[in-house]
Amino acid sequence: MHYLRIKNRSNHAQTFQCHGAYNGGKDLTIMANGEANIEAPDGTSGAIIAVHDGVIGEQCEITKSGWMGNDTIDISNIVGAGGNMTCQQVGDPAGKYKGHETFMQACNTAYHKLPQAKKDQLKGHVFLDGSGNVKRIGPPKDSQPLEQFVRTFANGRTYIGVGAWGGNAGNPEDNKQSSAGKGSKDILIVYSNGNAAPDPSKPFTGQSIQGFAMVATANTQPDQPQQVALAAKNDVNAISVNKVENASQPAGAAIKTLAAAATTSAPGPGIQLTNHSAKKNTYYFYDNYWNGNGTAGANFDHPLKHVELAPNQTVHVPLSVSFKGRVQRGRALPATWGEFQVKASNDGKAHGDISLQQGCDGAATVASTDGTGVSNGFTKNIVRGAPAAALGKKPDGEVVLASTEGNWNGPGNQAAVDWENKQLGQGKAYIKGGTGVPDIASKNNCLHFTFYVV
Repeated sequence: MHYLRIKNRSNHAQTFQCHGAYNGGKDLTIMANGEANIEAPDGTSGAIIAVHDGVIGEQCEITKSGWMGNDTIDISNIVGAGGNMTCQQVGDPAGKYKGHETFMQACNTAYHKLPQAKKDQLKGHVFLDGSGNVKRIGPPKDSQPLEQFVRTFANGRTYIGVGAWGGNAGNPEDNKQSSAGKGSKDILIVYSNGNAAPDPSKPFTGQSIQGFAMVATANTQPDQPQQVALAAKNDVNAISVNKVENASQPAGAAIKTLAAAATTSAPGPGIQLTNHSAKKNTYYFYDNYWNGNGTAGANFDHPLKHVELAPNQTVHVPLSVSFKGRVQRGRALPATWGEFQVKASNDGKAHGDISLQQGCDGAATVASTDGTGVSNGFTKNIVRGAPAAALGKKPDGEVVLASTEGNWNGPGNQAAVDWENKQLGQGKAYIKGGTGVPDIASKNNCLHFTFYVV
């Protein structure tokens, strides 16, 4: 089995859409300076697409063991950009890869050199931050001035136009991006808001490709594409994409799979919920009985709804914008709580945190889904190795960390407080008391909670 080895070398959590055969079509969020490995069997195709402010951008497109058993990979900016991305077959020299390692920095430099008339042509296609620097660009495929601008600094390094398509020869520098690699290997994908080269200390020396890879010409007539549907955004919506019917044809003659050509939309009020576990689990939602200024009447016995998730499944759970409460695994305590409200009265955003005050039956994280890339919580299994004095049991005998605040079963467990503070510190989850833990906000009224269950 081969893998996509995805590294997020930025200083923030980054969300990627996974299209086609990868990660079950589910979104993937990688924490700052983290990495993830996704199974990539031979014969599969798809794309890993970075999301910025809820909008898709740069992407790595992959076909595993395609023409003559070779991988075909490229970096595409056809639908936009907001960060830097490169890819290579694992084992290639550090300087041989596809993609522009400092795409956004080159874009910003080129933009500031443009005369005002050229900048005016790019309005609505180039988006600036509060300092006037480029933070994101739209799809070059939709704007000829934008495509021409991007070619001034990235031509020959990424896919910029649509390439060979339905009798259109495309731009030769784009077509070269689909040249095949050498055999079938793991694929390294690096994302960064700095230098995204596989090894930033090594300069770019060229793309590692097979010498016999073909480039499309004006006479190249690829097979007519067949319309297929791919699941996207956790099966909330479906997008229609063009997929090559004969995936074994030469890479230069292949129609590009524009899996990312569709636009994304927010999943709606509620939460995204991930069961990061090798087993099936059921999660229960409890709406507070009442809410005050910094206080709430916790609901322990009347869940609003529940959802059953398969191993490593992610779903969107729709909820009313008035929901204020929690989600937990199972109905019994002690348990880790994901506390949240869908729409706050003061700023209209969703807000959430992780709480261990009523126990800990596993790690959990909470993240925004509005493109801001903020998250909190923890992924470490802190039940393992805990002192016996800090432990409790659920009614079914599952060993967990005891409640730190106490409830009708007895007072809070000081050994659990001490152990959790030692393992996590003060800022990742509520352990004791009601202050000191930054909450996570998402302006689209949808947070993403992940529960880690061993």
